[in-house]
Amino acid sequence: VQLVESGGDLVQTGGSLRLSCAASGFSFDGYATGWFRQAPGKEREGVACLDDDGKTYYSDSVKDRFTVSSDNAKNTVYLQMNSLEPEDTAAYYCAVVAAGLPHSRAWPLLSLYDYWGQGTQVAVSS
Repeated sequence: VQLVESGGDLVQTGGSLRLSCAASGFSFDGYATGWFRQAPGKEREGVACLDDDGKTYYSDSVKDRFTVSSDNAKNTVYLQMNSLEPEDTAAYYCAVVAAGLPHSRAWPLLSLYDYWGQGTQVAVSS
């Protein structure tokens, strides 16, 4: 099982990026996929989650700016990030939960996730 993130870059405030999380060794079917981020000196935090039933969840800080989606044919989950702000600067990680979320409010819990990618860096300049 391997998750590989890509798409991180340096962008200006107000710009957009699309992060990708590609899976190998398994299919995203039946898994919940979360996106997390960790800024320097801060704890890793949940950003968004796509549950195995298609429901999506977002943190308040990114709601209405970020969108999580999947392409089953490519076995890839995406995080579309619009209206980026300097506060969005962080390393972004994807992670999966086998058999989906036990309940919707659990999605930001790091300990819930079984597999993690290595991260991709996003930097937003002011």
